[in-house]
Amino acid sequence: MTLPRTVGVFGGGRMGAGIAHAFLASGSHVIVVEDGPEAAGQARDRVATSLAKARRAESLAKAREAESLTQAREAEGLAEARGVAEDVLERLRVTVDPGDLAPCDLVIEAVPEDAVLKAQVLALAERLAPEAVLASNTSSLSIGGLAAALASPDRFLGLHFFNPVPVSELIEIVTGPRTDPALVTRARDWAVALGKTPITVADSPGFASSRLGVCLALEAMRMLEEGVAGAADIDTAMTLGYRHPMGPLRTTDVVGLDVRLAIAEHLSRELGPRFAPPQILRDLVAARHLGRKTGQGFYTW
Repeated sequence: MTLPRTVGVFGGGRMGAGIAHAFLASGSHVIVVEDGPEAAGQARDRVATSLAKARRAESLAKAREAESLTQAREAEGLAEARGVAEDVLERLRVTVDPGDLAPCDLVIEAVPEDAVLKAQVLALAERLAPEAVLASNTSSLSIGGLAAALASPDRFLGLHFFNPVPVSELIEIVTGPRTDPALVTRARDWAVALGKTPITVADSPGFASSRLGVCLALEAMRMLEEGVAGAADIDTAMTLGYRHPMGPLRTTDVVGLDVRLAIAEHLSRELGPRFAPPQILRDLVAARHLGRKTGQGFYTW
């Protein structure tokens, strides 16, 4: 199973940087496009920090397996991790010029969850990298709808990565109405080569993961709003009672309350009032309590 040699990532935020990390760590060259020098610098820092943390964790885990870890050995592991991460970073290019995507074999858009913006970015990527496979990291928007902006919708599909990308085990592959079946097979192979498990779903509102995850999270918010239980107890009901690795409210903090609100509003429009966002979610977003990224959401971080 061979990954694309050169992967473009349009957008270097938390998700884009995580996607870049995953492909870099598996041997691909990666080109990240951002919309200005400051954002480009921040994107590079995100990828570098993520790689260094991952390499350090890997080095220390190996050291602990081999011997009792001393302070000196821990320092060696950190230095080794920095060196390996720097080698990997030689395959990373961060740019403000979308034209640099020309040599890419695969371009993944990871811009904010706005259908108009995503369609514009995908159309631009198709024009600049006409031989590349195109993918969207959208968590809920219609792949068929986004494909309408493309001249070759058969070369387009959804590759929905999960946060945090480097350690998440899942990739949701979303097939549009005109996606080439052979491309789906290639995408599943790419997911396995990245060390992840692929699932394939048809284009539908929220796909499988967001539709189920948001449904559970919204009900947890309603329970909190109604005073059924506190946030920690609601989450514990799911982590200990149903063996979820993280409760729905803490997961919402990690994903971002603004992201969850946008998805809920989209699903409410498409699937009806059962996905209507609770007032507590709207109030927290209005107050800019967006979860882990702002330090406050349903929890204090």
